[in-house]
Amino acid sequence: MKVVSVVGARPQFVKLAPVDHAFKAEGVDHIIIHTGQHYDPEMSESFFSELNISPADYNLGVGSGSHAEQTASMMVGLEKLFLQEQPDWVLVFGDTNSTLAAALAAVKVHIKIAHLEAGLRSFNRRMPEEHNRILTDHASDLLLAPTPVAIEHLVHEGLGEKSLMIGDVMTDVCLNTLERVKVSESELPAAFTENGITWDFLKAGGYFVATIHRAENTDDEARLKEVVSALQALPLPVVLMTHPRLAAKSKDHGIELNQGAVRSVKSVAYPLMIELMSKSTGVITDSGGLQKEAYIVGAPCTTIRTETEWPETLHDGWNVLTADVSDLTAIALRARPTNPTGKPYGDGKAAYELVAALRNFS
Repeated sequence: MKVVSVVGARPQFVKLAPVDHAFKAEGVDHIIIHTGQHYDPEMSESFFSELNISPADYNLGVGSGSHAEQTASMMVGLEKLFLQEQPDWVLVFGDTNSTLAAALAAVKVHIKIAHLEAGLRSFNRRMPEEHNRILTDHASDLLLAPTPVAIEHLVHEGLGEKSLMIGDVMTDVCLNTLERVKVSESELPAAFTENGITWDFLKAGGYFVATIHRAENTDDEARLKEVVSALQALPLPVVLMTHPRLAAKSKDHGIELNQGAVRSVKSVAYPLMIELMSKSTGVITDSGGLQKEAYIVGAPCTTIRTETEWPETLHDGWNVLTADVSDLTAIALRARPTNPTGKPYGDGKAAYELVAALRNFS
């Protein structure tokens, strides 16, 4: 069996790791195409090396651009490679422009598509990710859902017959990484120490890990100022992992990130991110995947959105949704949940379930 995996963004690199490892173990002919959607080394190459992922066989290097420009550029390159490789399956991950581009390119040349992390819905049609995941689900031949809620969404949309719940591959790598980082304390990058961020500093009174990148929180100058000001006013240090989009929009709007509580740093390798979250007071984010990672490692999460693709994380207040950041301090410093997190995303074996599903549906 020959499978082409298409990835292009940080969460997809993380999901790719256990899938690549399972394909190797099971003797699957695996081709990796990197679209180049995330082209910063900290958002790309470091994940491949840190998570021991096979090097990409192809890199389209599409870079940034509007949604239409980026998706169209990917489709042109992907179609050529699909026709050249003639795989049994094209495997797409999550909900990025890379996901949709690969699904559209594959369906047009009659190659079967499997969508990993199918069935997630935020029900916010203003989010580009929502368009991407819905269109991809309806174009795909096999829908690999992570949770019963995702299966319910697919059944509701008439896609139940081609849907299968396998668990969440992000859980596979997250649990494995968490065990590794418990053993010893990682060395912090030079950019951290230059910014006054040391383990002694972080442990002194607690800290938050934060990421902000969604259009609704960054594109409007007034909204971005509101969010950044709320982070800067927190009473504990905030390690802000600065996504390229946040860096660009802050520069465009003349907003200085490195003030007050905020220590702005570039994104870090995945193991260090898991370690920082697991030892933090909490996580503040508008990311989809980070909510779930925070839940898995047991870090209370405050999500600056009105909806979540991962409703399971809301259990017992482990994750709280809010678009109103005027009371961010009180929300982020709420009492830590007393009940432990559950295991709604599987036991860490989803990647092997994926291999079996592809073989069974071939």
